[in-house]
This record gives sequence, structure tokens and C-alpha cells, in this order.
Amino acid sequence: MADSVKQEVTEIVARARAAQEAIADYTQEQTDDLCAAVAWAVARTDRAEALAKLAVDEGGFGNYADKVTKIKKRVLGALADMRDVRTVGVVEEDPARGLVKIAKPVGVVAALIPTTGPDATPPLKALFALKGRNAIVVAPHPRTAETTAAVVEYMREACVRVGAPADLVQVLSRPSIAKTQELMRQADLVVATGGAAMVKAAYSSGTPAYGVGVGNSVHVVDETADLDDAATAIADAKTFDYATSCLADNAIVVEASVYEDLLERLVARGAHRCDAKEKAALQRCMWPDGRHVPSADVIAKPATTIAQLAGFTIAPDRTFLVVEEDGVGPDHPFSGEKLSVVLAAYRYTGGIERAVELVNAITSYQGLGHTCGIHTRRDDHVDALAFGTRTARVMVNQNLNEGAGSPRNGLPFTLSLSCGTWGGNITTENVNARHFVNLTWVSRPIEPHPVSEEELFARYWARYGR
Repeated sequence: MADSVKQEVTEIVARARAAQEAIADYTQEQTDDLCAAVAWAVARTDRAEALAKLAVDEGGFGNYADKVTKIKKRVLGALADMRDVRTVGVVEEDPARGLVKIAKPVGVVAALIPTTGPDATPPLKALFALKGRNAIVVAPHPRTAETTAAVVEYMREACVRVGAPADLVQVLSRPSIAKTQELMRQADLVVATGGAAMVKAAYSSGTPAYGVGVGNSVHVVDETADLDDAATAIADAKTFDYATSCLADNAIVVEASVYEDLLERLVARGAHRCDAKEKAALQRCMWPDGRHVPSADVIAKPATTIAQLAGFTIAPDRTFLVVEEDGVGPDHPFSGEKLSVVLAAYRYTGGIERAVELVNAITSYQGLGHTCGIHTRRDDHVDALAFGTRTARVMVNQNLNEGAGSPRNGLPFTLSLSCGTWGGNITTENVNARHFVNLTWVSRPIEPHPVSEEELFARYWARYGR
């Protein structure tokens, strides 16, 4: 069995290398045409709708309408981001420093796909790879392999349409852990989006890898916030595609004087506020075996379904559940990532410093390095959160889902949100096309500008002596 897996993957990677070599001399214009073809093949409305339906039917996560929106927004947003990015030949010149940077392909990319994103994640990774003139092999999650295979087939057709080899984009058939491990071993770069185990496997593969950390985004609402705007942003992020996104608010940290006002506004936007009995029932339902990962039965399901599984009934128009919490850690599982339309609500007093402490406590349990946000009118509160937390993204007066890129901000569009060393990742950036090229630095001599010892050590000598 091991030999057959190795042979199968070896043949796939060989085809990918041949396809990549065929476009190694593409101009920037040819490369951009290839990316446009692939993006259009997936984002056109009929294709997006077909993929969304297949993803929901096959995997059982999220909802059809939001998946259509996600596919179109993410793919078109990524294409727009890349439009003016140079990835061929000379991409940067700095005459004053005598430097020229030349972009070159990384080779064959292995893309690991989560079961919650079998439709939108493959095309984003493919676009990033192709923009760098690379080939990509997609490793789907077995639960949603059909959806991922369908989107790959659309992209292969698009390659052929512009005269490029179809094998620039391939997918592992009958996916398995063994095949994915072998693919990671043979590829030149791994990009892993998914659970902690998947990311750890990518980093342990011996191949350079971009991974993501555990999501558990926290949203601070201070006493100066526009509460209607905050409530709308929180509700929209929490309910979009039934919270399949790792950015969807997992906890809100609300200043005590506006806490009740905000929760009233959340109720007006579809929240069901759980009482103590319902909270206990929900906890038993979501973590029946005491593990730190919620049951698959509640992941990306409607609020009414989750409540029913927990043994209580909510109004049919309720779209998410709010659980009031005051603790953090394993004994308080609602403080962790829930991957569902369940939101933990904390109140704080004592100023923004206390909010920062709570954000750090929550993300230290799960989600270190990922994302937090704040609704406020005070720049010093933004600074407190930005300087005081170990998070890669601080979203100000926005829907936290906009952390993956939005027309309203300058963050790169992506579905791979890295968390830096805090989350066990190599970068804190939104993984994008710039991460899929190697850069050759050409250095020419410049007029020397030596720095004297006096310039370097003057302040030190003045303060501490020689």
C-alpha cells in the first residue's frame, strides 16, 4: 500500500513539474491572463452556485447563499489584489542601495484544504500559486472531496482555455492521510489551512510550509462605541455561513456600562440569550467527551438545530446563541473556538487595560496570534489593544470577517490567516501571492558611506562611559 501511494503521488507531482516548466517563461501578461481565466471559471455565478450547493450537500456545513457570496467575494477580491503585483522578472529596484529583486517560481505547491472550505479555499490558493508561475496539487478533506474535485476541474478547464497545461492544477483522488503526507514530502511548498493537527503535520513534513493558527477571535466593545454598528458587525460575522470562518466572533468583551445595551441590540439582530440552564445543556451538547474541540454535530449548523440538539427550543427566527461567561480555560469551554453560531459574552470594568487582559487570557487558551477587534471612538484604546495583545490583526470598527480582506481595508484577500510564532506559524501576514515566489537579490556596488565609531556609540558612551 505504501509503495502504491508513493508511486501515485510521484506521478502526480511529476505531471505538476512538467506543467510548471511549461509556463516558466511566461510573461507577466500571460501569467495574469491565466489567473483571470481561473478566477472567472470559479466566480461566475452559475459555477459559484453549483459549488455552494455541492459543498452544503456533501459536507453539511454552512449555508448555500453565504457560500455563493464567499466564493465570489474571496476569488474576485484576491484577483483584484494581485492585479498590479509583479511576480515575473524584475519586481523591485532600489538604485540608492544597488539592489534589484527578481521573482522566480517556488515550484510545486501542496495545498491542504479544510472540510469547511472545500469550495472557496482551493481557488484562492491556486490563484496565489499560478500568479507565481507555479503548479499546485490540492489535497482535499475526505468528507468534502467531491466539492474540491469539482472546483479543481473548473480550474483545469480554464488553464486549457488560455493555452496552459491543465496539470498546473491537480487534486488527489480518494484522499487519505498517507497520500497527503507523501504529497507534502514531495512538494516544494506546503500551504495548510485547517485544524491544528493538519498544520502541525505540514510543519513536520520537512517541506517549507505556511500554516495558520487556531481561530478564536475576540471583539472588544468599549464605552464610546457606536453600539448599533458594533451589534450589526458582530451579528453579521457570527452568522455568515454559520460561522465557518475562523474570524467569526467567538467572544465579545464589553465594557460594563454598555453591556446590556449591546446585548439588547444583538437580540434585535437575531440573538437568543441563553439562561444558566440552557448554557449548561449547550455545554454538554457541544463538548460531550470533555475535549477542547466542539462536536462536529454543532459545527456550522443553524442556531435552531444546535438548540434542539442541546434539548431546548428557541424561536425560529433566532440566528445565533449568546452565552454569558466570566471564566477562561478548559473549565470554561465557551472561552475557546466554537466553530458555530455560539457567542461568549464577557463584561469588563476597570478601563481598556482590563479588556486587553481578557483578550490575552482568552486567546492564550485558544487562538493565540490570530485576530481581535474593537469598536471604539478612541485611538488610545486601539493602541492599547494593538500594543498589548499577541494578535496578528486588530480590526477597528469593522466586521471581523473583514480580516481576510475587504474593500473597506487594505488587508490582502486570503483564506489563510497566519498567526506568527504566537500561533506556531512563520509569519503574521495574510498569506497571499507574494508568498508564492522566490526572490533573487542582485547587489551592485554603491558609493561607500562608512559609519564611524563615534556615530555608532556616542549615546552609549555618554550614558555609560567607554
